[in-house]
Amino acid sequence: MSENAFILDEDHAEFRRSTRRFARAEFLDSYHERANRTEFPYAETKKLAEAGLTNLTLAEEHGGQGADLLALGLAVEEISYADPNCGYILFSTNSLVGLLAEHPGEAVARWSPLVAAGDALGCWAVTEPGAGSDAGGIRTKAERVAGGWLLTGEKTSVTQAPHADIAIVLAQTDPARKAKGIGCFLVECDDPTVSSQNFADPGFKPLGRGSVTLDGTFVPDERVISAPGQGFGKIMAEFDLSRTLIALTCAGAAQRALDMAAGYARERTTFGKPLAANQGVSFPIAEHTTYLAAVRALAYQTLGLRMAGQPHTTQAAMLKWWAPRVAFAAIQEAVLIHGQVGWSEEMPLQALLRDISGYQIGDGTAQIQKLIIARDVLGRDVVAG
Repeated sequence: MSENAFILDEDHAEFRRSTRRFARAEFLDSYHERANRTEFPYAETKKLAEAGLTNLTLAEEHGGQGADLLALGLAVEEISYADPNCGYILFSTNSLVGLLAEHPGEAVARWSPLVAAGDALGCWAVTEPGAGSDAGGIRTKAERVAGGWLLTGEKTSVTQAPHADIAIVLAQTDPARKAKGIGCFLVECDDPTVSSQNFADPGFKPLGRGSVTLDGTFVPDERVISAPGQGFGKIMAEFDLSRTLIALTCAGAAQRALDMAAGYARERTTFGKPLAANQGVSFPIAEHTTYLAAVRALAYQTLGLRMAGQPHTTQAAMLKWWAPRVAFAAIQEAVLIHGQVGWSEEMPLQALLRDISGYQIGDGTAQIQKLIIARDVLGRDVVAG
């Protein structure tokens, strides 16, 4: 997207330029080494916080920057170009900070400035071993007791779980009510009844992914984020945003890979001419550049719809199944253009490929996204599921 693209006014364009300078100066060169370690990037998270990017969309009266979602999308794309794991931290933290800060209770809201400053980490504990894309099938139980709730169950595939200080947990208070019985709770992870297990994954290594087990964990009423019947809808609305920002995370990382491929194709010579002179090299770069431009256009349109208060669940679902696939294919093409060098760990292409591959699963598989789209296009009365 050009600097003077119709979607950007001068303020947004300058914000994009300044964020690009920051991201490439702080994160670009160190991404490769960081991506292969399991240490959480605390220092990088603090840098994001010091740059005012972790509370970007939080209202000024709550201590945030008061920026709009377009600015958040631009920041996510630019940070993800330099390091897609930092891109995840950026959009996940902004969502968490906003959720916490807007809560009327001090027991919840007090965590917002800590998370925004990079002094505390949070995670979203929604998926379960038997309830992934079917979030309405949650079995983690919340039992009413004096002064609060007792939570029992297991959450899995929770990004940042091994490092988190708090978890946003969806739990079922009344199975007979299905989605209407689900509440949203803030769980402090240092509680002795809370345990976490780390998964060994090919990507997302610095972020970590794991399970969170709740064994009769007491959550006082003041740490209930959404009462039963309201928790499910609140988190589902967050998914519409996260799925859109995942698309921009993927686009940023894939653009870096294509830029690397284009640079290599210009500099590498074969049979006396640049590799880029061959249509077998230049045409794939042109094709993947086109696909990424289409992903961006849909992503920023979806953010615009959200900002205008218009429905955008279908567009978010389109982005979630399609953008990771487009990005993975673009990075894979960049690997092939680099030849044997692209297959090695000498450069970050393999790390990018591994990190982006996980987005084809997380936050809802392609199958569930297509179901959402099909229901919108064809109607719930004829689409099964």
